[in-house]
Amino acid sequence: MTETGDLHEGPLHSRHVEAGATFAPFGGWSMPVQYSGTVAEHTATRTTVGLFDVSHLGKALVRGPGAAEFVNSCFTNDIDRISAGSAQYTLCCSDEGGVVDDLITYRVSDEEIFLIPNASNTAEVVRLLQAAAAERAPELTITDEHRSRAVIAVQGPQSGEVLTALGLPVDLDYMAYVDADFNGGSVRVCRTGYTGELGFEVLPAWDEAGALWDALAEQVLAREGALCGLGARDSLRLEAGYPLHGNELSVDLSPLEARCSWAIGWDKPAFWGRDALLAKKEAGPARRMYALRVTGRGVLRAGLTVRADGRDVGVTSSGTFSPTLKTGIALAFIELDAGLKKGDEVVVDVRGREVPCRLEVPPLIEIRTR
Repeated sequence: MTETGDLHEGPLHSRHVEAGATFAPFGGWSMPVQYSGTVAEHTATRTTVGLFDVSHLGKALVRGPGAAEFVNSCFTNDIDRISAGSAQYTLCCSDEGGVVDDLITYRVSDEEIFLIPNASNTAEVVRLLQAAAAERAPELTITDEHRSRAVIAVQGPQSGEVLTALGLPVDLDYMAYVDADFNGGSVRVCRTGYTGELGFEVLPAWDEAGALWDALAEQVLAREGALCGLGARDSLRLEAGYPLHGNELSVDLSPLEARCSWAIGWDKPAFWGRDALLAKKEAGPARRMYALRVTGRGVLRAGLTVRADGRDVGVTSSGTFSPTLKTGIALAFIELDAGLKKGDEVVVDVRGREVPCRLEVPPLIEIRTR
């Protein structure tokens, strides 16, 4: 791995440079923001297929007797709901019920759990797991494997055709995965994604990612798809209403506020933050995440005040222009005592100008992952 200043570079960085990508820092990594343009990349993903390098995402491994049981006692979701060969969205919470990270767990076996945390949170998730294991399960080994694998996302209606052309498996249930062969190397193929479209995330070895990326890119571009950067990834996930850690999820925000209570195994006897989250559930959240659709003119960003009837009722957490809806959109946390509901009109203060919006319940587009 090379570095530019304090920013890490992934295994495909030189390919992004050659493809003419523009870059920006994200989670401590130098990330491609766009190639042909965010709107074109977004539209390609919704209509044909988009190819994303998300190798910055963390990787960690919990291995040893009782690994699944141990992970289940730490993270919120109930890993016993899935079997080997399946993945699950879950949350790593603080004792106070805030979200340290949201991540994907891969159940390899009862004795091996593979994790994909967010890039900037990987070290903290591993530290917390190691500390808990030292106290309760010293027979386990918990390792930070951030550079063990690359992560390449193939997303969109034709994503299955792209993988099939390379001999990779596509007949998978949503959130199921399988280890397959490509050019003599092992790749993990999972029916997951962050776009709201049919898609796959393919995990080759870090040092073998280049050949797979080249082969995938050839197939994607042959279908008039696009290489896609961070800009399209953000606009796609916002249309789908997916939270981003640091915006809709943080140690200062509870899963109930972010509409992620479905990722909590409420009946489990133990997980980090359980007592606090049960208390928050009993009391009910004071605010909740909603989507905003601009009905006038304007593009929304994070940190803007939302008003209704002259009263401040919330704040935006993310915002952008929606290429699908052809208007500005945002996610925002709205105070529940304002009595607002889906369809109500609000305004957002954009540098002193009130931009009219309609309150919506996310997602803003049809989710087509299944």
